[in-house]
Amino acid sequence: MRFADYAKIYVTSGNGGSGMAHFRREKFVPRGGPDGGDGGKGGDVILRGNPQLNTLLDLRYRKFIKASHGENGGSSRKKGKDGENEILTVPLGTVAFDADTKARLGEITAEGEEIVVAEGGRGGLGNWHFRSATNQTPQHYQPGEEGVERTVELELKLIADVGLVGFPNAGKSTLLSVLSEARPKIADYPFTTLEPNLGVVTFSDYRSFVMADIPGIIEDAHEGKGLGIQFLRHIERNNLLLFILAADSDLQSDYQALLHELKSYRPDLLQKPRMIAISKMDLYPGYELEEIPVFDKETDVVLISSATGHNIELLKEKIWSELNDVGEKETL
Repeated sequence: MRFADYAKIYVTSGNGGSGMAHFRREKFVPRGGPDGGDGGKGGDVILRGNPQLNTLLDLRYRKFIKASHGENGGSSRKKGKDGENEILTVPLGTVAFDADTKARLGEITAEGEEIVVAEGGRGGLGNWHFRSATNQTPQHYQPGEEGVERTVELELKLIADVGLVGFPNAGKSTLLSVLSEARPKIADYPFTTLEPNLGVVTFSDYRSFVMADIPGIIEDAHEGKGLGIQFLRHIERNNLLLFILAADSDLQSDYQALLHELKSYRPDLLQKPRMIAISKMDLYPGYELEEIPVFDKETDVVLISSATGHNIELLKEKIWSELNDVGEKETL
């Protein structure tokens, strides 16, 4: 399935039905009172979370969404039928914005959670509501309110336990393919990964966590260079950031550059727990480096090789332990 993490849609909610001006007229009640019913409410346009989805692709091909109108009120105080809501299912992690004002309309993070992005118009009142002691034959009724027209921007921020952060060709996709059943495209050139990939990492005792391979960051990505900021948003929803540094690169320089890009995009990302995996250790005899830089005093560093499996199980256990620590801190 092709991946899409952005969509712009044009939504129109339903108009409310008009109330009715009507008077009761029956064989033995020639001059009955007002009995005009109320109009029905217009349909809403609603986003609803569906954990089975992982892309906004469908909404790229369905740009114009309209809910139905409410029906007019009838005689005998009959209320008009409400317009049917138009419900759009979206992946968990979807954030909705008003395209014109940039106001945040809400976000979907749980199954069945809903956001009304365009509320239907209220139905008008029938003349029955306007009767009084001094006006027993009111001719007045209310028209229904018009629906809302709005352009909505949808952004998908992947929800994963672990997000892989690193420059192109650092070995993120290879690691994900080794740890999980995911099969991302892998090749020896920059930007092999043009879209995020999700994989479920499992243990023999049925433990598991979700890992996201974020497309390679380059310097000044926060300014729109390379793949720009279009994928940096996916890092926001990860509980743990796993920095992947290639052993044959300038480790300290790459690490500081990655931290700079995250800080420039959103400074609070540096508050997230993180680990470091130095990949491609099979290029070095005995899987050892002459010197390992001191990155952060509290940051775990694991030397790995996805090609040979060196320390892969150790990395999995350390990630699991760190995720448990994160969970315990959140419950305090």
